[in-house]
Amino acid sequence: MGTFEIREDFYLNGEKFHILSGSIHYFRVVPAYWRDRLLKLKAMGLNTVETYIPWNFHERRKGEFDFSGWRDIVRFVRLAQELGLYVILRPSPYICAEWEFGGLPAWLLSGEPMRLRCSDPVYMRHVMDYYDELIPRLVPLQVTHGGPVIMMQVENEYGSYGDDKAYLAALRDGLLSRGVDVPLVTSDGPEDDMLACGRAEGVFQTGNFGSQSQERFGVMTAHGIKPLMCMEYWCGWFDYWGCAAHHTTDAEACARDYASLISLGHANLYMFHGGTNFGLMNGSNYYDFLTPDTTSYDYDSPRTEDGRTTEKYRLFKAAVEARQGHPVPPVDIPDIPRRAYGEAKPKGSAPLLPLISGLSPVRSLMPVSMERIGQDYGYTLYRTTLCNERELRKIQLTGANDRAQIFLDGRHLLTLYDRELLAAHEFDAPIPVRPGAVLDILVENMGRVNYGYRLEQQRKGIDGAVVINNHLRSDWAIYKVDEDAIRAFAPAQAQETAGVPGVHLLTFAVDTPADTFLELPGWGKGVVFLNGFALGRFWEIGPQKRLYIPAPLLKAGENTLTIVETEGKTGPAILCAEPALG
Repeated sequence: MGTFEIREDFYLNGEKFHILSGSIHYFRVVPAYWRDRLLKLKAMGLNTVETYIPWNFHERRKGEFDFSGWRDIVRFVRLAQELGLYVILRPSPYICAEWEFGGLPAWLLSGEPMRLRCSDPVYMRHVMDYYDELIPRLVPLQVTHGGPVIMMQVENEYGSYGDDKAYLAALRDGLLSRGVDVPLVTSDGPEDDMLACGRAEGVFQTGNFGSQSQERFGVMTAHGIKPLMCMEYWCGWFDYWGCAAHHTTDAEACARDYASLISLGHANLYMFHGGTNFGLMNGSNYYDFLTPDTTSYDYDSPRTEDGRTTEKYRLFKAAVEARQGHPVPPVDIPDIPRRAYGEAKPKGSAPLLPLISGLSPVRSLMPVSMERIGQDYGYTLYRTTLCNERELRKIQLTGANDRAQIFLDGRHLLTLYDRELLAAHEFDAPIPVRPGAVLDILVENMGRVNYGYRLEQQRKGIDGAVVINNHLRSDWAIYKVDEDAIRAFAPAQAQETAGVPGVHLLTFAVDTPADTFLELPGWGKGVVFLNGFALGRFWEIGPQKRLYIPAPLLKAGENTLTIVETEGKTGPAILCAEPALG
C-alpha cells in the first residue's frame, strides 16, 4: 500500500514527486492500442497518465451500466500500472473534453424536470446512482490500495459554469463516502472568478491553460494555491467542421513554454495523444454559432491521431530530459504499419427516406425531441400528411436542433442549420401542395454542446412545433434513425440517390489488417459504419478529409462500409495510407 499527499508539494510514499503527466482518453483509442499509446507516453519521460471517465460512455440508458471491453476502465488503469505509470482519474459527472454533451448522458434530457450541474435533487440522485456503480470499481485502483491512482477530480471547470458550493460539496462527499481516499482535485481557468466559483472546501485546486505559464501560475499563487499544477496544458487545439484549417501550434514556442511550466510546477499535457471521436460522440461548442467538432481529435498532439511521432514530441521529450537532468531511457516501440487497400466496390444503394419508412414510428400530436422518444444520437425523421394546405408559403421550426432537411413528396425544399432554425423561412414563390402530400423533416443531432450555459438547451430534433403558413401542424409520425437502425440498412441493388439522402453499401478486401484511412472524394455529408462499427462523421466542408481506421477494426477478407449520405452526393470510397490530417 502507498500514500500520496499534498503538502507544500506532492509526496508519494513520503518522498517528493514531480508529476509529469499526459492525457490519453481510453474511450478515444481502440483497446488493442492502449499499450502502444501508454508505452509511447512513458518513452517521452512522463510518469503519469490522465484520463476522463465519460458518464455517457458507461450508462447510455438509465440503469444500464457497461464496464466491459472498450469501456473497461479498470483494465486501462491496471495496464498503466503494469507499465510503471501512475494515473490521475477525472470521473466527474461532467468532463467537457469536446465529448458529446460533456459526458452527460442524453437521457437526462428525456423530460424529467431537473437542472444540470447543480445541487438539484433529481440530478444529484442520478449522479449518485452512477457513482454507486462507478466508484467501487475505482477504489481498489488507488495508490492507498496498491494501485496507481494518485488523484481523482471532483468537477471539471465548474468555475466557468456555476457557483453552487453545495453541489461541489455533495460531489466531494459522494466520493469520500464511497471510499475514495486519495487527494481530490478540481481544475479551472486561472482567472479570479473561475478559481473562486470552482473552489470546494478540502479539495485541491489546479489550473487549465495553454500558454503564458508563468503568468497563469502567478494568478494561482495569488489565490494561495500551492503546490502549482496545470491539469490541462493545452499543447494544441481541436477542429470543428468548417474551420479554415487543421489547428496547429508552433512546436518550438509550445515546447519552450512547456519547459518553463515544468520548471515551475507540475503539469498534465493535454493531449499527449488525442485519438478519435468514433461514432457520433463528438461534442460541439457554441459561442456566436454552432461549431460541431470533427471526428478526428488529433489535437496537434505530440503523438498523431494514429500514434505517430511528431516534431513536437521530440521537443517536449527534450524539455522533460532537461528538467530531469538525464536522458529518458530509450524504448523500442515500432510504428504500427499502414496500408492502402484501394477503392471499395459499390454493392448497393437506396434513397434513405423510403428505408426509414420501414421503421416503426412513434405517433405524436406535436413534434417532440429525440430524447423524449428514447433516442440519444443520430437522425430523427418527422413525417406528416398535408391535407389542408394548398401551398407552402412559409415554414418555421421552433425548439429545433441542429440541422433540418425539409422534403415534400421526397423532393428537397431546403436545409436549415443552427440559427436558421430560429426564424420563419419564406419561400421565394408559393410551392403547390397536392392533397395528401407527405412532408418530411430529417433532423440531425450534430453533437451536443459540451461547454457553457447552453448545456440545458441541448434537446435534439424538434421539441417545439412546426409552423406552416402561420398555423401549427399537428399529427406526426416520428422515426428514430439511430445507430441500430442504420446498421440494419442493407440495400442490395443500385438505386438512384442523386440529390436525395441515401444509404450506400460498399465492400473491400483485406489480406493483412493494418492501419488505413478512408477518403471520400465527391461525397457530401454523413456517417460511416465499418463492419457495423460506427466509424464517425464526414463532411465535405472539412478540414478533415479522411477518417482514421485502426487495424483492429478490420478483418481478413471482405469488409463492409455502410454510408449514410444526406446531400445526394457520392463518389469513390478509397482506403489509403495517407494520414487524416496534415
